[in-house]
Amino acid sequence: MSRRNRITRAAVTVAVVALAAAGCGESSKSASTGGDKESGTYSGKGIGLAYDIGGEGDQSFNDAAHAGFLKADEDFKIGGQTFEPADGEAEADKVQRIENLAKQGYNPVIGVGFIYAPAIKEVAAKYPDTTFGIIDDESVQAKNVASMVFSEEQASYLAGVAAAKASKTGTVGFIGGVDIPLIHKFGAGFEQGAKSVDPKIKVIDKILTSTPQEGGFSSPDKGREAANGQIEAGADVLYHAAGLSGQGVISEAAKNKVWAIGVDSDQYQQDALKEYKDYILGSATKNVGGAVYELAKSVYEGKPLSGAIRGDLKSEGVGFADSNPKYTEMTEVVEAVDKAKQDIIDGKVTVKTS
Repeated sequence: MSRRNRITRAAVTVAVVALAAAGCGESSKSASTGGDKESGTYSGKGIGLAYDIGGEGDQSFNDAAHAGFLKADEDFKIGGQTFEPADGEAEADKVQRIENLAKQGYNPVIGVGFIYAPAIKEVAAKYPDTTFGIIDDESVQAKNVASMVFSEEQASYLAGVAAAKASKTGTVGFIGGVDIPLIHKFGAGFEQGAKSVDPKIKVIDKILTSTPQEGGFSSPDKGREAANGQIEAGADVLYHAAGLSGQGVISEAAKNKVWAIGVDSDQYQQDALKEYKDYILGSATKNVGGAVYELAKSVYEGKPLSGAIRGDLKSEGVGFADSNPKYTEMTEVVEAVDKAKQDIIDGKVTVKTS
């Protein structure tokens, strides 16, 4: 498998540092002063990272990207800047943010989330010598754009297997942030995995909002409310794909002493969730941090990645985190998840995306 169609297996295990947002759409943090000038291979200003809805501190998607940002700065000393989105901002604000980063000389410029696709498409055409990256979207076709996408349905299948094996009530729940195809991938994989264990298992689905602007990815209160409803309906394992809203799902699960399954990052390891971690069975992960790191590395080395770069179970771009000792003690659950993972890698199981 070539360099341009995979995400490498290098793990990014950097502690995420909490940063204070400086205002709507403003820079939230710079890394080092930038530039390993001694190498003579990099002349940019550093990494320009534009966060998705929910921003930094979501303990999930954005924080995973930030971990890759920190790791790249640590290894290459190229510096960089991160930018927070504004609540309810217009598409023009995203375009301005991405263009400002390119104009100032940041390279690569990375949009964290599919919401940046139109902005990346527009600005990449104006700055052909800058490498742009976008996570969770592959609609932008350009030589200077790397689309970092993942087989989320595969990791979600493993979450479904774990949920079904751990459930005592025969009812599990999925809570998605926004009604979009990406979130449907999470839900489809989860339900297929759960029903591979028990065809009669009840899977309750709940999507928090129709659009991102309504707060589906940024409202812990919406997550708590949805979790409470599923728990009242008998669910004893809840899996979320809801960004910052997922913190509400996890806290409500812990309050009711049922299992939660995290997403994107290993949420058992997140400091902001440590009071709930005993109830985090595991997390369906995707190596967003690794994708950010590898794109930065490729630009630093003068061989920028481009095109679609997909992370799946085989490349370790997605997976199921098993940090909770309580999970590892559940040998039947672990064995079932491990077998499901190998079956997917071997092609014995094809996971649905809708």
